[in-house]
Parts: sequence; structure tokens; C-alpha cells
Amino acid sequence: MSHVKRGQWVHVYAALSFRAGGAFTILELLVVMTIIIVLAGLILATSGYVQKKGARSRAEAEIAAISAALESYKADNGNYPTNNDTNNLNPADANPLDSDGDPTTFAATDTRNYMGSALRPNMLSPNPPGPNTWIRDPFGNSYGYSTAKASNPGESIGYNPTFDLWSTANANPPSDQNQWIKNW
Repeated sequence: MSHVKRGQWVHVYAALSFRAGGAFTILELLVVMTIIIVLAGLILATSGYVQKKGARSRAEAEIAAISAALESYKADNGNYPTNNDTNNLNPADANPLDSDGDPTTFAATDTRNYMGSALRPNMLSPNPPGPNTWIRDPFGNSYGYSTAKASNPGESIGYNPTFDLWSTANANPPSDQNQWIKNW
């Protein structure tokens, strides 16, 4: 390039450049779009994980609150709310789903009525509440409640001598108790 004269450098540079007037090349646009797509994918994956963790934490807090309400019920009435369904519902059963597909909708009517005023409408199903209302966990399922161990002390059903309370927490399969949120 020694034969190029002094004012001609600008024209040589312009001829060797792929850019025209400060525009971006297709390759540069593709690189930027790829980076944006990868970052968006990471954010979406993380937000799903955070939502699941939040739902589990909320279910744990609600189980603790329901347990406290059951203790308050016992303090007022001398025993935990029971009926034939809760006395025979074994949380150790392999399939926690009953015929309508909702896990353990056998909650005692007394329990629902006793805690009903403290519950927000979005925690109940169906909404508005009716005669077969159940308390919905953050995953959209019913909480399980059993007094099988208390009503059958000599048998090996249930876990706690007072009551068992649990959420299946969208376990896959629902019978996998290692994924459940429970009070035992």
C-alpha cells in the first residue's frame, strides 16, 4: 500500500469495510438475538423454579396454620374433629386420589366450619363454598386430613397419634410420599 497517496486512505478503508454508513451486519444481529434468547430461557427456567419453591413454602405455612387451628379446635372441644371418613383414611395408602381425582377430599365438616372464617375465598373449592367445600393447597389440590392413628391406636395406620395433615404438592406420581408436604 505504499503506492497510495496521502488523501486516498479514506477511500481505501471504505472499500475494504463491510459496513455501509454505520449499519449492523446480519451476523451481528444474529449474535445479539442468540444472546437474548439464551438469557430469556434462563430467566424463564429460574422463574418456574422460584414459583414451585414459593408454592411449597406457602403449603408448609398453611399446614402449620391448619395444625394450629386444629389444636385450637381441640382446646375448645376436647378432641380433634373426626368422622368416619377421617377415622378410616390412611395416608400410607398407595393411591391418595379418590374417585373424583382430588386427593383426600374426606376432610371433616367440623374442621371446614371451624376454620372457614379464617380462610380466604381463593383457598376454597368450589368457590363460592358449598356443602362439599375443601381447602385448596397452592397446587390446586385438597389438603389431606386423617385421624386414623388416633381412632385406631393398636393398628399400624397413620403416622401421628393425633392427626395427619398433608399436601401431595403435585407429586409425580401422587403416591410418592417423599415429595409430599406433611406434618409427620
